[in-house]
Amino acid sequence: MDEFETINPDILKWARETAGLTEVEAADKLGLKDTAASSAIEKLQAFEDGTRVPAQTMLRKAASLYRRPLITFYLASRPRRADRGEDFRSSTTATARESATLDALLRDLRARQQMVRQVQEDTEEAERRTFAGSARIADGPKKIATSIRSTLNITEQQQRQCRDAADLFRLLRGAAERAGIYVLLRGDVGSYHSDIGADVFRGLALADDVVPFVVINDNDAITARPFTLLHELAHIWLGASGISGPLARVPDNLVERFCNDVASEFLLPSSVIQDQSHLLRATLTEAMAAIESLATTWNVSEPAVTYRFAKEGWISPDVSSELFALYRERWRREKQRQKDNRQPNDSGPSSTIIRRHQLGAGLIEIVRRALQEDWLTHTKAAKILGVGPASVSSLLREERRGAR
Repeated sequence: MDEFETINPDILKWARETAGLTEVEAADKLGLKDTAASSAIEKLQAFEDGTRVPAQTMLRKAASLYRRPLITFYLASRPRRADRGEDFRSSTTATARESATLDALLRDLRARQQMVRQVQEDTEEAERRTFAGSARIADGPKKIATSIRSTLNITEQQQRQCRDAADLFRLLRGAAERAGIYVLLRGDVGSYHSDIGADVFRGLALADDVVPFVVINDNDAITARPFTLLHELAHIWLGASGISGPLARVPDNLVERFCNDVASEFLLPSSVIQDQSHLLRATLTEAMAAIESLATTWNVSEPAVTYRFAKEGWISPDVSSELFALYRERWRREKQRQKDNRQPNDSGPSSTIIRRHQLGAGLIEIVRRALQEDWLTHTKAAKILGVGPASVSSLLREERRGAR
C-alpha cells in the first residue's frame, strides 16, 4: 500500500495542466473509458482530487503523456519553475531530441533532490551547508578555491599522490560527499538509448543549502571528471544552479569563466605552477608536450591544462582553439573505437555495481539509513535511487558489502 500512499494527486493535476492538456484530452489519451458508474472525465478528476488511486500502469501512461519523470508524482509539492537554474553553456549543437532528453534529466534530478531534502527535514536531520551560496565572484577564484579545499580537507600533496585522474576523482568525490554534497554520474535518463553526449552538457549543479547536488555527465572522458566536479562545486559555492557546457575555450559567460578559473586554481595551484609564457614561441608539438607533462603530474585532463595556459596568455588563442579541437576529436575517436570494439557478451561490472557508482555513496547511504529507520517507504526509496522497487534491496546489500 505504501506506493499508493505516497502519490500526490495535486501533482497529477499540475502535470496535466503544464502539459497543456484539458481534462477531456487527457482522459482520452490515457485511455479512460465511460462506464455505468462514472465517465472518463470523472475518473480523471477522481485521480486528481485523491479519491481514487491510479494503478502503476496508469501512472506510467501519465508520465509519458505529460512528459514528466514518474518520480514527479511522489513529490510533496509542485516543483518551482525557477529550480532548473541557468543555462551557462556558451553554445550548443544539441538536437531537439537531445535537448528534450536533457530537460527530462533535469526534472528527474530536481525531483530526487526535493525528495531527499524532504527525508532530511522529516527526520530533523536537515543541516544547512554554510558553504552553499557563500561566495561572490568579487571574492576571486583563489579565495573560493581555498574555501573549497578547506571544506574538502584535501591537500595539494594528496592530489599529486593520486595514481591517475580516476583516483583523483574518487578522492574529490568522497570528500565532497562527506561534506554533504551529493555527486552523481548521469548521462542518460535510464538507458543507453537516451545517452546525452558531453558536447551537449558536461555537468550541472543544483544549488541547495541542505542537499546540494552535482551531476557529471559520465559519457565524458574519465580524465575530465576532476575539473568538472570542481567547476560544479564552484557553482554550489556561488549558489548558482545551472548547466555547464564542454571545456572548449575560455567562455564569455562571467559565471562559467569564474567557475572554470576556480577549478583551474584548485587543480593546478598558481603557487606551484611555473610561468610557461615561453610556449608563445613554441611549436604546437612542443606546447602539447608541455601540456601532457603537467596533466600527468597533476592528474588532470589535457584540455584543463590548455585552459589554464590560454587564460594566463601562455599560448595564443589560435593555438588553444586548435588544441581544444584536437583533444575533442581524439576523444570522439576513442569513444567510437570503444563502441566498435564492444562485444555482445563482454564481461564487466554488474549493473548493480555500475548503478552504485553512478549514484554515489552519499545518496545510497541516506536511503539505506532512512529505510532501516522506517523514515522512507520502499517505493519512495526506489524513486530516489532511480531503480525498480525489486532492485532496492540488492543495491543496498551491495553497498554494505562494499563498505566493509
